Amino acid sequence: MGHKHHIFRNYRQEQSLTQRRVIFSAVFVLILSLILMSRLFYLQVVEHQRYVTKADDNRVMLVTEPPPRGLIYDRHGVVLADNRPIHSLTITPERVFNLPKLKGMLSGILNISEDEWRTFDQRRKEYRRPYQSITLKSQLTDEEWAKVSVDLYKLDGVQVEAQLTRYYPYGEAFAHAIGYVGRITEKDLKRVDNQSYQGAQFIGKTGVEGFYENELFGRPGISKVEVNARGRIMEELERQNPVPGHDLHLYLDARLQQYAYDLLGDYKGSVVALDPNTGGILALVSKPGFDPNLFVRGISSKNYASLRDSKRLPLFNRALRGGYPPASTIKPFMALAGLEYGFSSWNESYYAKGFYQINPNGRRYRDWKREGHGWINLERSIIESVDTYYYQLAHKMGITPIHNFLSQFGFGDRTVLDLNGAGKGLLPSNEWKKAKYKESWYPGDSVNVGIGQGFMVATPIQIATAVTALANRGHYYSPRMVETVEQEPIDFGVAGEDHKIKLKNNKNWERMVNAMRKVVTDSKGTARRLRGTDYSIAGKTGTGQVFSLQEDEEYDAKNLVKRLHDHALFIGFAPSDKPDIVVFSIFENGGSSSKPADLTRQLFDAYLNDDYPKQYDFLKGDQS
Repeated sequence: MGHKHHIFRNYRQEQSLTQRRVIFSAVFVLILSLILMSRLFYLQVVEHQRYVTKADDNRVMLVTEPPPRGLIYDRHGVVLADNRPIHSLTITPERVFNLPKLKGMLSGILNISEDEWRTFDQRRKEYRRPYQSITLKSQLTDEEWAKVSVDLYKLDGVQVEAQLTRYYPYGEAFAHAIGYVGRITEKDLKRVDNQSYQGAQFIGKTGVEGFYENELFGRPGISKVEVNARGRIMEELERQNPVPGHDLHLYLDARLQQYAYDLLGDYKGSVVALDPNTGGILALVSKPGFDPNLFVRGISSKNYASLRDSKRLPLFNRALRGGYPPASTIKPFMALAGLEYGFSSWNESYYAKGFYQINPNGRRYRDWKREGHGWINLERSIIESVDTYYYQLAHKMGITPIHNFLSQFGFGDRTVLDLNGAGKGLLPSNEWKKAKYKESWYPGDSVNVGIGQGFMVATPIQIATAVTALANRGHYYSPRMVETVEQEPIDFGVAGEDHKIKLKNNKNWERMVNAMRKVVTDSKGTARRLRGTDYSIAGKTGTGQVFSLQEDEEYDAKNLVKRLHDHALFIGFAPSDKPDIVVFSIFENGGSSSKPADLTRQLFDAYLNDDYPKQYDFLKGDQS
């Protein structure tokens, strides 16, 4: 018979265990709740401000809006640098989840060139602010805009942005004077206030655009916008409008500028016209020019290479940087120096052979007129441009008086007040030659400088400035581009003050102008082809040698390659008694000085008598 075992449950024990567990769980839950509550309290009360800000940072963004750039006008209100609205396709890399996929999708919708993608990738690697969009394709046509708008919702990080972009309506003739804006680079950011330029795409690079960047730029606007999780802008919360840049009014005359550019024809060269009453630059031409609009949105490497490598040097600003022998245009200044230091006089006669020698058996420095000019005086030496007179004068004077006298007229110095990058040319001196060549200055060096050849080099703007001081009978003004900023005249401080060049005998100014008048009116004058105007012209011709002739070699233009032809130069001002315009022009390899002389007369007729060809009416502006 089996035994049954009875198990007795200890209810009391079980109850107490259960109770313990419940209490433990309750305490545990309570502690957890307290931790949670205190964390919530910490987050929502203590750290409230920080997290609201953080959430706002995710939801609210500050967007800077670049200001509209100030406009640039000529003296009659013709707009030379404008802003026009365009639509651009932009991408914000931070909002793109899969770039290769996006590239594929976009290329399916629009025709995007390899070059555009390459530039985009390059800009992505450059410095920029986070969440700043990068332009992929600018100036979308209406058709392209419509195409991309349909699919915009599928394209993360892609927007079509309306942007104001710089536009130069008259292109190449003005490129070297007005300059251009280009894309901001890291190098540019080092010279400007980063805060102001956030979101800006362009900065002035050259010309007036570069020099007056601060005035033209304005102040950026700031708007607070709310974005959704995908970074799309939902609404604008706050806004501070951008302040447009200041408008500039130049001394430049657009019709004169374009006309001068066209009159150079197929020649390379430069024309500078100044207003002798103010020092204002009426025309600053360097030919060939280029289309400045190419640079605005970042020039393609192919276009840039073709400009950079062109033998005609379209990017080189000849008016400011071109170093030329001033040739015979220097003679009026040399003659004044001779008078000033007592090395020559108006009435002394000189027998001008066909050549000059320092030593009886030495080198022959030839005159342009092989048989010579016979008996002449100082006045005739200007009228007929007698080389031998200036050979002997420079030899007698030596370089120091020449250097000291010519430097008063701005030779060897940067003269322009408001354009960067002007060259200094070269006004040689004894010290300069010692430093550069470890050699003394020789009499032969002086002889060459006497006719504006040899070591002497001047820029078109320098020669024009010097002639202006002569036309003004000694009143020297530094040339300037801009007359007013927002209708306010500019104060250039000490640099902008005119000064007087003093001569021992003040009558020499008038006598020199008179001699230059006879260059045109005299039957042997080198610019007699300009006779017959209803206003009087004072001028001086010049022919600059590009290479040295052997002493007995004749100059034979027919047998020379064109690039070795002489440069042709002319300086002139009118009306000669009280001048309103001064013009310097140079035709590179132009041969005879008849070309620049004719150009000068046409510019005088146009400017003084308002006698422009009809085709320039579109640049007339408001002539009131």
